[in-house]
Amino acid sequence: MKRTTISLLATVTALAAVTGFASLSAPDGTAEQETTAAARLPVERSSLLCPAPSSSEVAETEYSSFTPAGKDGGAKSGSAVLKPSSAVLADPETVPKKAPAKKPGPAKPLLTLKEPGKPVGAKVSGGDAAALVGTATGRFAPGWSAQQTTTVTAGGARGLLGVGCTPPDTDFWFPGASTAEERQDYVHLTNPDDTPAVADIELYGKDGALKTTLTEGIPVPAGSSVPVLLSTLTSQPSPDVTVHVTTRTGRVGAVVRAADEKAGSDWLTASADPAGTAVLPGIPADATSVRLVAFAPGEDDADLKIQLAAPDGAIVPAGHETLHVKSGMTASVDLADVTKGEAGSLILSPSQSGRATPVVAALRVVRGKGDKQEVAFIPATAAVGERATVSGNPAKGATLSLTAPGAAGEVKVTASAGTGGGSPAVKTYKVKAGTTTAVVPPVPAGLKGTYALTVETVETVAGGPVHASRMLALPQDGVPMFTVQTLPDDRGTVAVPKARQDLSVLDD
Repeated sequence: MKRTTISLLATVTALAAVTGFASLSAPDGTAEQETTAAARLPVERSSLLCPAPSSSEVAETEYSSFTPAGKDGGAKSGSAVLKPSSAVLADPETVPKKAPAKKPGPAKPLLTLKEPGKPVGAKVSGGDAAALVGTATGRFAPGWSAQQTTTVTAGGARGLLGVGCTPPDTDFWFPGASTAEERQDYVHLTNPDDTPAVADIELYGKDGALKTTLTEGIPVPAGSSVPVLLSTLTSQPSPDVTVHVTTRTGRVGAVVRAADEKAGSDWLTASADPAGTAVLPGIPADATSVRLVAFAPGEDDADLKIQLAAPDGAIVPAGHETLHVKSGMTASVDLADVTKGEAGSLILSPSQSGRATPVVAALRVVRGKGDKQEVAFIPATAAVGERATVSGNPAKGATLSLTAPGAAGEVKVTASAGTGGGSPAVKTYKVKAGTTTAVVPPVPAGLKGTYALTVETVETVAGGPVHASRMLALPQDGVPMFTVQTLPDDRGTVAVPKARQDLSVLDD
């Protein structure tokens, strides 16, 4: 009988690679063989994917890329580069059956970071901008983030569309999509790897799974991006749909671009992993319509208590105290102008203690009325954790929402230097239990260009978790254009078990 020993450190490293955060090492570049306790080490490689911004010829897109300074494990080298994907579909309105028709040559980098702590930016005009794929290594990897913000002033895709570029994965949930006639929702699939991926898309309406035309999955060629119009996948129009994207092989980045005939358009990013509680932070004070969409992916129904974390405490919306979500079915409720002039966040929790059923959830939020409406989406998000970052903040128009769903919390917010210059600024915020604090974030002195915001949990305070989001409001011709991005933990570090605790496998 032969005994084979597998290091837990190697196991964690392999798992990190699957989720887009590849390798770990000790600060001096060697494996932590003599570690006596679990430690948090910085990631050494990160991947990010940005969808193709728009097909509109009047689109104006701004990109930004940023890595916070520090917490790099002592790494002295590395890079962070975002470049256009190597292939695009010739016809984005069809489900792909073969490899893309256009195969441009090697793409030049669009954004390249020079130094941690200093963001970089770029601008692209028109509807030919491709999806972006990128990798950060070494000292640029921990906490690397990128933001894509597009302004479209006319046409069916009118609106301010913002999205934080996401790491590749194998499983995504998107409650809040639609296949209704007045909606044009595309799920964008981007493959960062050198090998093909195959993705499946499942749709769930109020009565359960929608019958789709997909039987063999969607091929996503290596280095390519594939947009798929959801309404072409089913003959069953549904105003509220939960989209489930998984991969049979490989991994992809996935995000939904939703366009409404009346309310404009924005990106819908994936909900946090299914959980018994959900926090959806950052409903603006002047929201004229808020719609909650939830889905229970397990075998059990979910009974949820709905609370609004307002500036002065948690309240229960009148007439909408609870929501019953049947297993495998999408549930929705119109909360109207639930904030009543005060910024807030939605908290979903089990109606009965001890009966937590995992759910995913998102909000469709509208500002304005009539032909002056604008829409944005707020998915359920994980807490800030150790640190979260969002870039692409202009001098004016940014609002930071901080929510403490349980115990009170405290965070430190750092405004970086600007893409064209400026001095960093720091401010600390306390958030009372069960409340939402909406603030204008600090702005770098002498700012030129845009800047990044880093939110960190204050380690010296024994408080509860804080959830956060950033809203950009850039009104155009009387339309209150806005977009909201959530700020989950940037996963810049990973807990590495001590190497001495090995897994042992007995082989005959």
